[in-house]
Amino acid sequence: MSIDTEKKAESSPTSISANNEGCQRPSLDKTTGEIQAVEIDKAIERSYIRKLDFYLLPYLSLMYLFNSVDRSNLANAKTDGFDKDMHFTGNDYSLLLLLFYIPNGLADLPLNLLTKRFSGKTTLPSLMLIWGGLSMIQTGCTNFGGMLVVRLLIGFFEAGFFAGTVFYLTLFYNRNELGFRIALYFGSAVLAAAFSGILAYGVFQIDNTSISGWQYLFIIEGGITVLLSIFGYYWLPSSPQNARWFTPAEKEVAKVRALRDGSRVVDEKFSFKLAFQQWKDPKMILWSFIALTYPIPFTTSANFLPQIVQRLGYNEVKTNLMTVPPNLVGFCVLLVVTWSSDYFRERTFHICFALLLSLVALIILSTIDVTTHKGVAYFAMFLLASGAYIPSCLVHSWHNNNNLSENARAATTGILVGLGNLGGILSSATFRVEYAPKYIPTLEATAASAAACIIATLGFGLWMKWDNRKRNRDQGVQLRAEDVDTDMLEDGEKSLNWRWFT
Repeated sequence: MSIDTEKKAESSPTSISANNEGCQRPSLDKTTGEIQAVEIDKAIERSYIRKLDFYLLPYLSLMYLFNSVDRSNLANAKTDGFDKDMHFTGNDYSLLLLLFYIPNGLADLPLNLLTKRFSGKTTLPSLMLIWGGLSMIQTGCTNFGGMLVVRLLIGFFEAGFFAGTVFYLTLFYNRNELGFRIALYFGSAVLAAAFSGILAYGVFQIDNTSISGWQYLFIIEGGITVLLSIFGYYWLPSSPQNARWFTPAEKEVAKVRALRDGSRVVDEKFSFKLAFQQWKDPKMILWSFIALTYPIPFTTSANFLPQIVQRLGYNEVKTNLMTVPPNLVGFCVLLVVTWSSDYFRERTFHICFALLLSLVALIILSTIDVTTHKGVAYFAMFLLASGAYIPSCLVHSWHNNNNLSENARAATTGILVGLGNLGGILSSATFRVEYAPKYIPTLEATAASAAACIIATLGFGLWMKWDNRKRNRDQGVQLRAEDVDTDMLEDGEKSLNWRWFT
């Protein structure tokens, strides 16, 4: 493989030429300030991406599936008398679910910094090993206090996994490849409920044993998690340069790709100063607000869709079955919208579109009589599920796309994912028994959060697009974010040729 640079014609500063050997992308020469083309062998780049998609992404998705299973299996255990065996009273069960989110939101930042410091190869399997072991320890709990301690610890160690994986993927994929890959990874959570339900059904058929079915469930699911985590120490690379699957040529392509469309420096040394430097920027307040509000429609859809469907008046079996189609459609829409977002290198309008789907659904559900208009209500649930999952993938792609420091990406992803987890508490806290069966205050609060997030996202994104146009006018050029190699932007957004990934 050869990587060449050749000076482009001054009369066509932003044109792109290509041939059968490689693909050329415009970049800026640090010394002359002139636009040049970096050539990468297309075949080697395709091979590199294909190996990531077949070796790295499926395993990470499998790990996240069990993250979701171990997080949400209390609902399955409850159907086998888990709450009675624990001697729960009053709101003990609801409190157990709610308090889980507190360490789950607060621990993202420190655990994500550990992922940067020690690499995903070490941190991600270690987190998985610990929470898998704790899942099995749940079997020995006999009361609310003991179970609460274990669940809080599980919430703590599970916290860093989603944020850590998002950051980890930024080290391998380009900015316009990230949204769809996060969606594929995130989509495994949709499968988790089905897997856990099927496994629980089989396990609960076991009779005449000294332990309960729900205890078997925790042992089996936790045991699989532990085994997967041990394999992860062998399978996961710390960086593209250390991946056993890549040839030397593919490793070189990986480095050039990262410097071209990802980071200022590859394998940036861990630094607390660099990690937190972006927090001084007032725009961090806006990122935080978006991160706090976008997950509320998702939490409402993911955790309480059965209760919403139950308003239609069907029996328990039919109610659970009717939650499947909206989630499947939501997963398909997730893949289509995130693929479109990557293809067009656009985040703002795609995120707002998803939030708008959820907002319309919530308005419908809170204003109509669902028992009279069952068809309209059920259609609204498809809209809710279709819009709910997308922001989780695109918001975190968006802020990472505009952050060229590996250290800063680790810290910012940690705090923003943590805020998202804390945002889920707002949805959980408004789903109160006294609001049943209509849950109007819950739906209204969720709709208000979606509307606020749309306003913030649209305003922020339009400002970025305006700032890009202003920079082009001032310089007399037509540059886009992808037209400037990221290693040329040493001062980030203060660099002359910085363009926002909008």
